Amino acid sequence: MLKEILSIAGKPGLYKMISYGKSMLVVENLETKKRIPAYSRDRIVSLGDIAIYTTEEEVPLGKVLEAIRDKFEAKPLDLEKYKTDDQLDAFFKEVLPTYDEERVYKSDIRKLMGWYNLLINAGITDYSKKEEEEKEDKE
Repeated sequence: MLKEILSIAGKPGLYKMISYGKSMLVVENLETKKRIPAYSRDRIVSLGDIAIYTTEEEVPLGKVLEAIRDKFEAKPLDLEKYKTDDQLDAFFKEVLPTYDEERVYKSDIRKLMGWYNLLINAGITDYSKKEEEEKEDKE
C-alpha cells in the first residue's frame, strides 16, 4: 500500500498515485482529493521506499507506522503534545527504541508524525508489504 503513497518535494501533504504517463504521474492529494500532475523533474518519493536509521539496521517506514498505529490504537496523534525536542525524542523512543539519534533529525520525526496523521485521516491503516509480496510471488 505504501508504494502508491507519494511525497512530492515542494508540495504539502501526501499523494496517491492514480495513473502514469510518459513523463508525468497523475496524483491525488489525500486530504483534498484534488488531482494534479507530477512531472518527472519533481522529486517524488514513495513512502514504501523510505527507511528509518537505527543502531542495528534500517527499518522500513511501514513497520514504524505500524508501531505508531498499534501504540495509539489507529487514532491521530495530538501534535500539540510533542512540541519540544525532548518530547519528540521520548515519543520516538517509545515507538522505535533503537533509532539512531544522530542520523534521524527532529524534523524527520515531525514529518513522520504528520504523515501518520494524514494516512489515518485518509483511512489508510495497513502499512504492510504483504499484498505487494503476494503480487511478486504470482509473477
